[in-house]
Amino acid sequence: MKIFWFIPTHGDSRYLGTAKGARQLNHDYLKQVAVAADSLGYEGVLIPTGRSCEDPWVVAASLLPVTRNLKFLVAVRPGLHQPALAARMAATFDRLSGGRLLINLVTGGDQAELEGDGVFLDHATRYEQSAEFIRIWREILTRSHQGESLDFEGKHLAVKCAKLLFPPVQQPHPPVYFGGSSPAAHDLAAEQVETYLTWGEPPAEVAKKVADVRTRAAKHGRTVKFGIRLHVIVRETDEQAWAAAEELISHVSDDTVVRAQAVFARMDSEGQRRMAALHAGGAKRSRKDLEISPNLWAGVGLVRGGAGTALVGDPQTVAARIEEYAALGLDTFVLSGYPHLDEAYRFAELVFPLLPLPLRQQLSSGNPLFGNPLGPFGETVANDFVPRASQS
Repeated sequence: MKIFWFIPTHGDSRYLGTAKGARQLNHDYLKQVAVAADSLGYEGVLIPTGRSCEDPWVVAASLLPVTRNLKFLVAVRPGLHQPALAARMAATFDRLSGGRLLINLVTGGDQAELEGDGVFLDHATRYEQSAEFIRIWREILTRSHQGESLDFEGKHLAVKCAKLLFPPVQQPHPPVYFGGSSPAAHDLAAEQVETYLTWGEPPAEVAKKVADVRTRAAKHGRTVKFGIRLHVIVRETDEQAWAAAEELISHVSDDTVVRAQAVFARMDSEGQRRMAALHAGGAKRSRKDLEISPNLWAGVGLVRGGAGTALVGDPQTVAARIEEYAALGLDTFVLSGYPHLDEAYRFAELVFPLLPLPLRQQLSSGNPLFGNPLGPFGETVANDFVPRASQS
């Protein structure tokens, strides 16, 4: 099991859909989140992409010097990047980071945003282009280890004698992650990527996706790993966690929800359509209606595009829900919480000690959460003795 966190390059706040409780997004804050994730033992961080975000490659590069082990899941965008240039960028980043790059293949789902970026392809054509893009990208990087070049002529993309003089650290190339819910997306995942990511749907729906991608991958003689993208709202008790969930959307106006849902409705993303269906396009507002599966809450999706669900509950409950997803075959959990700096610590402190033993052992080296403090852990009591984990 691998636990990732999130770098909020589109902004951060205590309350969704409003400037109340917002935090200024600057490099100092992004560094704080990255250093927290690195020091707490998260496997890596996802850096989002799109016109609402700071550029993920620039952000990731800026965070390399302040982190030691943290991996960066960074987007490539067919139609915005050319595959040979994207391969060169990936190889450079992978070498300079000592092998800490992961690739997030993003086809995009907002036609208005895509056209603003100069991409005028429909849904089906974007997936055709993406399949050619990542095939070229993979081949250039793979062949770089032997000093070989690539000729490729496809329906949408072509290269002639494409090569890299300096290969990446990871062989044959940095792992590729990808998410999508349409049949075309599942085909692409089955044929081309290492890890398929789903947004946080109920376990039964996730199980169907896993089974479908596995079946399609088997036809290519491949196996694919699986992961999930979720928000988390964890507190010491269930009651506190659900109160925090309600507080998160407590300042969202009806007008803001309507405007946000209108934007999501224009997208041709099957994943976004499925997210919107969980809260009926914003019609569901009560806790009872928004809890779409035990402890899975769709309130985030009222105003946030993409991943719109959160696991809500006390540490034991949230850990149990994570293990339920793991039992379906998922081994990567890309998590986030509002605000991201605070919740990175809260999730690590409350849930890390409850995760499966192999992961706890991996995290335990030098991590004070597991009894191996490298310095003071907790405030010294009465200037005389170090506090115990519990007084009970």
